[in-house]
Order: sequence, then C-alpha cells, then structure tokens
Amino acid sequence: MKFRRKPWHDEPDINLIPLIDVLLVILIFLAASTSFNRMQQFEISLPEASAEAPDLEALDISISREGLYALDGKLVDQGQTIDISNALRQARKSPDQALIISADAHSPHEAVMRVLEAARQVGLERIHFAVQSPP
Repeated sequence: MKFRRKPWHDEPDINLIPLIDVLLVILIFLAASTSFNRMQQFEISLPEASAEAPDLEALDISISREGLYALDGKLVDQGQTIDISNALRQARKSPDQALIISADAHSPHEAVMRVLEAARQVGLERIHFAVQSPP
C-alpha cells in the first residue's frame, strides 16, 4: 500500500508572547525613569492700566501696523534705528524727558524693539507704553 503524503505547508503565525514581553519591559523602564516632581508656578501680579493724565513734556512716538513711525505727529523718514534716534535726539528738550510708545496691536514686534533701541541710544530712561483702558 502506498500512502500519499501531503506536502508540508506550515502556515507562518505571529507569536505574540515575545512582543508582549518586550512591551512590558519598555513600559517598566519608562515608569522607572519618569520623574514625578511637582512643578512650581510663579506667583505674579499682572499690571493694570490706569487712566492718568499723560506727561505734557513727554515725547509721543506712534507705530502703525505697517511699521511706520510718527514722532509727535510727524512721520519719521526711513524708519531705521538711526533715523528714529536722530529724530528723538532733535525733539528731546530735557534730559529727564519721558517717551510714550503708542503701538498698534498688529504692529510688528521688531518695530517696537527699534524704538526701544533708539531710545537707549539717545539716553531716554523714562519709557512708557500707551494702553487702552477697559470701558
């Protein structure tokens, strides 16, 4: 008698036990290496706007949303730091004169920083930012 042998077709299957072992080891490693320190938060008090009368002697520089500068209502030519500092130097009347910066809410940060740099170059120490008071 001749028996026919079936060809050996071993279906590959995925053994999940080693995969689960590796994942458990990774989970244990992450749990052991994680620090559970409680983060400390700073207690700060935020400034509030007040409706005080502005200093009449103060220089007022306005910055538009396009980055244009106006010193006491007169447009500054180029808008570079050297131009702003020259305009501030010419308009300055006393050494302790204040500067009020009125910037549009959408004006670029770079424009405000140029005014601060120009004020530093001129030697203006009293710098104020104009804010809108809540109704």
